[in-house]
Amino acid sequence: MLTDISRMRVFLKLGVTDMRKSINTLGPLVEGTMNLPPMAENLYVFCNRRKDIIKILYWDRNGFCLWQKRLEEDVFRWPTTQQEVLEIDRTELEWLLRGLDLMKAHKKLNFSSVI
Repeated sequence: MLTDISRMRVFLKLGVTDMRKSINTLGPLVEGTMNLPPMAENLYVFCNRRKDIIKILYWDRNGFCLWQKRLEEDVFRWPTTQQEVLEIDRTELEWLLRGLDLMKAHKKLNFSSVI
């Protein structure tokens, strides 16, 4: 069980991932293809070709955990960009899991003055 998900960074492996992959093959994919440390306190998110399955790999204290969600109807709004890896925040992950399109969400604006 995740003890403190609020501190974890979230990385999407964009494109298609074969959902037959398990912990033993997703861990090396994170390290090799995504060029990220698989045992860091991060969530690594993968999606299949049909966009109806998402897997999340993470390291929890002394071992890997693998979480999966399969939709019975509809598809996930998986981002499509030229990037191989996309970092999103925890709120955006929740949106993704609920079926919202991250690429159409309002972007955060930073202003230093109201005038």
